[in-house]
Amino acid sequence: MRLGSRALPRCRGAQLTHRLSPSPNHGERRDGARPRFVVIHYTAMASCAAAEARLRDPAFEVSAHWLIGRDGEVISLVPEERRAWHAGAGEWRGCRDINSASIGIELDNDGRSAFPGAQIAALEAVLRGIRTRWQIGADGVIGHADMAYLRKSDPGPLFPWGRLHKAGLAVAPPPVIPARGRPLSLAEVIGRLCRFGYRRPEGADESRAMLIAVKDRFLPFWRDAPLLPERGADEPHLVELSGLALALGGAPRPGD
Repeated sequence: MRLGSRALPRCRGAQLTHRLSPSPNHGERRDGARPRFVVIHYTAMASCAAAEARLRDPAFEVSAHWLIGRDGEVISLVPEERRAWHAGAGEWRGCRDINSASIGIELDNDGRSAFPGAQIAALEAVLRGIRTRWQIGADGVIGHADMAYLRKSDPGPLFPWGRLHKAGLAVAPPPVIPARGRPLSLAEVIGRLCRFGYRRPEGADESRAMLIAVKDRFLPFWRDAPLLPERGADEPHLVELSGLALALGGAPRPGD
């Protein structure tokens, strides 16, 4: 496992705690693909040690390039040049083989707890290195739920996307006030979210699943609000979703 392309930046003035723990679960990136995305996961396991063992076990056929402990320890599992098996079925910006087009980062988290500061500081350092090595933009850093909203929820509503946005490492913009206060229709909201990268949903159930993923990432404080309009287009949650869709997918264009 080559480490030359994986040198880590310093974190708050000190070198990160970093160790090598090779996983056999990887292969060639298909069709000459290069990483265009970074996918952030949580492990949903009892401990970092349990997650590390699972990601290295050939019987489970899962892996990631990086695993970051709650204490900020960074564990290298798969070389970034290789195709790790972390994303599974899904789609982002029209790409359906996310494993060939991404680098996967697993965070030691049970899916219900806050992410410690040391862990997020280590993640920021790892992301800076990845983005520099592969020229991946901030909008290429996504959550597992973004590309697989029908079956995944990680990294969940407690993940601090706003902190990464402020650091220039991910996209989590504040909503834009719709023109003249008029919210977009639900179809317009979904259209702009798909322009940003989400797979276009088919039917109400898929639309609901996509909006849950969107709210978990961008509007976690609105997570329990109604997901679909029930009394008309002036619903407050639709105004918020409209503002977010405009921020992510651009202003309305003629014919939209």
